Amino acid sequence: MSLLKADSVHPITAPNGTVITSTVYLQNVIDHPRISVGAYSYASNALPQANWAQTLAPYLFPISKEKLTIGKFCQFAHGTTFITSSANHPMGGFSTYPFKVFKPETMMGYIDLPFRDTEVGHDVWIGHNATIMPGVTIGSGAIIASGAVVTKDVTPYTIMGGNPAQVIRQRFSDELISDLLEISWWDWPIEKIEASLTAIEGADIDALKAAV
Repeated sequence: MSLLKADSVHPITAPNGTVITSTVYLQNVIDHPRISVGAYSYASNALPQANWAQTLAPYLFPISKEKLTIGKFCQFAHGTTFITSSANHPMGGFSTYPFKVFKPETMMGYIDLPFRDTEVGHDVWIGHNATIMPGVTIGSGAIIASGAVVTKDVTPYTIMGGNPAQVIRQRFSDELISDLLEISWWDWPIEKIEASLTAIEGADIDALKAAV
């Protein structure tokens, strides 16, 4: 029997039977045309949220041009925020004030401002109150430290922290990272993943290769 159930809304239940409603599998609570979320990626908050799409990406609207793509098995702590391109103001003139948005007939006047998609790979951990700026790509296996402001792409299995975020260290050797990306355990059936937890959690690359 699988420990993880992809169709759960609240995947964590305490030993006493209490369902932890402040943690959700995002793909089961987000219905937004500009957001795509992979299986088993979850977010937690101090309090239950009524609108998780708005909580994570407050400036990403159904009419936005950019997209937010999130892979599988990602872990987002309280306060994780994606600032997407629709938050931008016009910067080509003397003022950045968005005058046009205050009149219905001109509200769409900034729709053609430059935009970039934001992408998060698989098995990415984003810490408490981290902010991801527009157009960033975060590679699989990366860790974003609490309070970080990520303004540039993050390579796979890299730890980033600070404002603006800088590389703290690479989690594994280049060779091991290449092996992990090739194995892509997150694409395995959940039963196979759970059968290989000893290798995954124990960082046993030989056993993980054997499982392939």
